[in-house]
Amino acid sequence: MPSLHKLSLLGIGSANLPTPSQPPIYSEKSRLQSRQYKSPQYETLGFNLTKERLIEKGYPTEILEFEYDPSFPVSSQVYELYPNKFLTLDESRVYVLNTLFNLPETYLIACLIDFFTNSPQYTREKTGVRCGDLAMSFKSIFQDVRNAVDFVHIHGDLKKKTTENLELYLKKDERLPMFLSRITESGAKLFLLTNSEFNFTDKIMNYLFDIPHGAKPGEPHRNWKTYFGWIVVDAKKPLFFGEGTTLRQVDTRTGALKMGHHVGPLHEGLVYSGGSCDVFTELISAKGKDVLYIGDHIFGDILKSKKIGGWRTFLIVPELVQELHVWTDKCQLFAQLQNLDVQLGDMYNGWRTFLIVRELHVWTDKCQLFAQLQNLDVQLGDMYNGWRTFLIVRELHVWTDKCQLFAQLQNLDVQLGDMYNGWRTFLIVRELHVWTDKCQLFAQLQNLDVVRYADLYAASFLNLMYYPFCYMFRAPAMLMPHESTVAHEQRFTVDTPTIDRA
Repeated sequence: MPSLHKLSLLGIGSANLPTPSQPPIYSEKSRLQSRQYKSPQYETLGFNLTKERLIEKGYPTEILEFEYDPSFPVSSQVYELYPNKFLTLDESRVYVLNTLFNLPETYLIACLIDFFTNSPQYTREKTGVRCGDLAMSFKSIFQDVRNAVDFVHIHGDLKKKTTENLELYLKKDERLPMFLSRITESGAKLFLLTNSEFNFTDKIMNYLFDIPHGAKPGEPHRNWKTYFGWIVVDAKKPLFFGEGTTLRQVDTRTGALKMGHHVGPLHEGLVYSGGSCDVFTELISAKGKDVLYIGDHIFGDILKSKKIGGWRTFLIVPELVQELHVWTDKCQLFAQLQNLDVQLGDMYNGWRTFLIVRELHVWTDKCQLFAQLQNLDVQLGDMYNGWRTFLIVRELHVWTDKCQLFAQLQNLDVQLGDMYNGWRTFLIVRELHVWTDKCQLFAQLQNLDVVRYADLYAASFLNLMYYPFCYMFRAPAMLMPHESTVAHEQRFTVDTPTIDRA
């Protein structure tokens, strides 16, 4: 029986992943899994090429002075734009930038808006900027950048520049051939699924598998295609998981597509282009749960493959390395934050109790004052019906008493004002604390997407090589609040059981 696994020390998190009934089929996508781009070198390349494309479309040459800052595009900037509000993902107003390639795009949009709004040649307007008869909206700037990024990735020089200096932009791991070979030796099968065309994929994979030996030291070098049972390029995900495209065979000598669409079985050693999830799984005779798909995009890879194809999913999150580093090195800060949360709760409860008692005390004092004022009014009425001379003397005496009462009321008002200012200050501090909690909650909701749609997740799929392939990954039990706050040792007396288990 395989052991039960909660969380791996190697950084593999798991959801419930039962043992398959037959050897699984492992899938790799070739964008960031078998190859991983170096950051921030690759983002800088995309940033510079996008600037050049914008200049070709008429943007001022001054934007060439922009330099990519990898620390800028962080998620906390969103909360500054939408304070005290939950984000409503209205497609007409919000575009989700959620991949590695979107990082330079995010920063370039910010640079352009800052440039145009602060340049003396342009006048700031409500929805954009203006220079004489030329008007540009912020939306059009965003669309220009989006189109430029797409052009650079599809028709531009990004892939050419990448293949010209693979060592600068790609990370190579000599464990890759050994790991893939171990998967096939365990009885499982491998297929490669990528959106890139064959020529680019071939150059990238040749570089990654360019090591002196094969799967093990002493074995002869093998071509990268021999490690995979099936290879599909130009898949056009996430369209691949829906209606898909025509499945065709690729001529590996020229990279061109062969005529007609492929209808027969898929053969090892050949390369195919396009297709769809339904057609592909039928041709390889695999059910959805038999496939473990490794991808890095929560929407295009993990969500679509799981909901439409029913595949098991393994999400690659390279940022986990930094996350785990912070989590272990800054554990004292997390403990201090928890301690401060407890202190804030105690302060809030004590301050609330004090306010209630103080309010009751002030109200009691006010009731006594109102009673005294009512009594004085009655006395004034009696005196008015009496002698006028005595009334004047008595009224002066009463007025003197009233002045003292008014002075007391003013003093109470000052005290109430001080209390209000103190309470308002506390509320401001509390509101900031609540807002911080909301930001953390939003981040937790993003993390829930990982837990919900990814059966496994790690910084690299190579972490799997440290586990036997019969291993059963299991997630820890998720307790509800009433369970997490009550220990098993506690006992409760129930008068009438809700369920009779006799």
